Amino acid sequence: MDVLDIESIRELCTTRKIKWTQHSLERCGERNIYIADVKNALVTGEIIEQYPTDYPFPSCLVLGISVNERNLHVVCSVGDNFLWIISAYYPDNTKWENDFKTRKGNK
Repeated sequence: MDVLDIESIRELCTTRKIKWTQHSLERCGERNIYIADVKNALVTGEIIEQYPTDYPFPSCLVLGISVNERNLHVVCSVGDNFLWIISAYYPDNTKWENDFKTRKGNK
């Protein structure tokens, strides 16, 4: 699978087939992002970037909404029949356009 689709991500998320990397848990803790925020972002979100050459599995960037209705970016991948959470962060408008889908300087 070179390109991920949001339906597969949502299915794995809602069936709780999720693995959290140590990095993701550390970053979420530092950023006050909760598991419920990440899950909500994944089930409400859309894929805005694809990283098909990432190792060990292709990954993508999802823009969704946290439980408290803030824009949230989640980097995730699908492999070995699991959804892998790699990182999550609240996008910064100094790096992203107002839609939080377009990186500044990528016009």
